[in-house]
Amino acid sequence: MPLIEHSPLLLGLVALLAYLLGSVPFGIVMARIFGLGDLRAIGSGNIGATNVLRTGNKTAAFLTLVLDAGKGGIAVLAARAALGEDAAQVAGLFAFLGHCFPVYLRFRGGKGVATFLGILLAIHWPIGLAACATWAVSAAVLRYSSLSALMAAGLTPLWLFLMGYGSAFFLAVALAIVIYVRHWPNIQRLHEGTEPRIGKKG
Repeated sequence: MPLIEHSPLLLGLVALLAYLLGSVPFGIVMARIFGLGDLRAIGSGNIGATNVLRTGNKTAAFLTLVLDAGKGGIAVLAARAALGEDAAQVAGLFAFLGHCFPVYLRFRGGKGVATFLGILLAIHWPIGLAACATWAVSAAVLRYSSLSALMAAGLTPLWLFLMGYGSAFFLAVALAIVIYVRHWPNIQRLHEGTEPRIGKKG
């Protein structure tokens, strides 16, 4: 963990602002802009880029991916620029929680993968690239977005250890735990052989 240099009140304000930013449901915004219908009634019902892709609109899916990743990265970079590393990690955690449990959608959000990757790229870009590469290789070979996300999240603490950036280890573990919890239905479907592959329309 980084050295805590700021007061709980100030870090609490950072957490609140990051949470509100993370709560913005860009998947639903893109679905409405592109006239794709209610994203929560399509495919898995998730609000993330993978489910947007199931509508067949690759542009909307790409924009959702970029914006969901961007809100996590922006939260981290803004907090780091304003205060420092302790605020950056608090911002990353709460932007992620905002995406997964958004106040705007009655706390029913996405699974956090794009936001997770955006946070890692902002925290320490080589770690982010390693996590993105893990996801991409797994997705290309296995064609399961959920399994790729689980592998990327699960291996990120290892990449942190190997690259000597241990100050974000506990943050990565916390994010990975939430990702695994949010993917529990996917884990069950993977076990049953009923999990949809990448690109399959809902």
